[in-house]
Amino acid sequence: MGCDRNCGLIAGAVIGAVLAVFGGILMPVGDMIIEKTIKKEVVLEEGTIAFKNWVKTGTEVYRQFWIFEVLNPQEVAINSTNIKVQQRGPYTYRVRYLPKENVTHDSQTNTVSFVQPNGAIFEPSLSVGSENDTFTILNLAVAAAPHLYPNAFVQVLLNSLIKKSKSSMFQRRTVKEILWGYKDPFLSLVPYPISTTVGVFFPYNNTADGVFRVFNGKDDISKVAIIDTYKGKKSIYAVFGAELNLKGISVYRFILPPEAFASPLQNPDNHCFCTDREISNNCTFYGLLDISKCKEGKPVILSLPHLLHASPEVAETIEGINPNVEEHSTFLDVEPITGFTLQFAKRLQVNLMVKPAKKIEALKGLKRPYLVPILWLNETGTIGDEKAEMFKNQVTGKINLLGLVEIVLLSVGVVMFVAFMISYCACRSKRAK
Repeated sequence: MGCDRNCGLIAGAVIGAVLAVFGGILMPVGDMIIEKTIKKEVVLEEGTIAFKNWVKTGTEVYRQFWIFEVLNPQEVAINSTNIKVQQRGPYTYRVRYLPKENVTHDSQTNTVSFVQPNGAIFEPSLSVGSENDTFTILNLAVAAAPHLYPNAFVQVLLNSLIKKSKSSMFQRRTVKEILWGYKDPFLSLVPYPISTTVGVFFPYNNTADGVFRVFNGKDDISKVAIIDTYKGKKSIYAVFGAELNLKGISVYRFILPPEAFASPLQNPDNHCFCTDREISNNCTFYGLLDISKCKEGKPVILSLPHLLHASPEVAETIEGINPNVEEHSTFLDVEPITGFTLQFAKRLQVNLMVKPAKKIEALKGLKRPYLVPILWLNETGTIGDEKAEMFKNQVTGKINLLGLVEIVLLSVGVVMFVAFMISYCACRSKRAK
């Protein structure tokens, strides 16, 4: 009887030990199996689920626009007062619905290159008005003239054309014209061949953006679909911000740091974005990226919306700017196991630099350069509820279940081993007495 009891207790302890050991072994082995299974399907390679959904995204991506309407155009043009603006929007378009083209794989660098065809479909239900809503904004062609043609004699000629076309420093334009282009009356009078269509994003439809080069994730899952270069240049980087819950899925939020828009003195990598030392206060202003070299000399300045993280001096001539970190920051929400981006918001503001020009009557009243905000945009996409549930069931759900099994086996095994060993020792001690 005593032998049977002791044997039973020892057997129970052995079973508990086996369960604990199995639970312990299952942790690294199970994680390795899951990682191998996930890696097989999430890399950007022909035949994988990830590649199929990446070439033509199933998530709807929208680009929202807010137009900065100028409230006091005459006071600015004549008296050089502070410019007063008020944002109008959003005006929403569906974008990135066309499949990627010219997809090329590079096994040596573990990257994939492609171009993204452009297209925009207006979404009235997600907008505050129609594309025909009209606002007062800066005259893009007139503002760019002294930057493109600094020669005084040429400016005299341009001034005659500006006056003849009845153009001025500001103009009334529809949302559709501001974004996608309009035939400019001033440029239409220029007596030599130039493009007479002006728009912040002209040309857009029936064009392609890129070349993009992204990581395929074969050597590092966490880098899958992350942009390596854009048009041959290194992509702006993001840094870890926080861990969040998105529709029941744990994600890491990566944010665009203020250093990305730092002055060349703060971040030497931004030296190429300082092209006008007078306007940039000898390259000390931060929060602005001068991309005029990429725009054939047109004075286009990028910033975060409402000049978030910009030098205070930059906004001194502007009233109506209200930066907000939550509303105006750029971020990516990445699922850490697969490296998939499940939500993102890319937010930028387009500004034009306007400076006095004595030979151009529309600009001669200015006593100082102005940074004039034109619009800001939010390009955003979020995994849908149905796909989020599918993702949880097929990926995170299985991982969580395996983790639970590992913990249960380990816990039950340890408890059984300890309980049976204590009982065995107690029996042995009782027999000895």
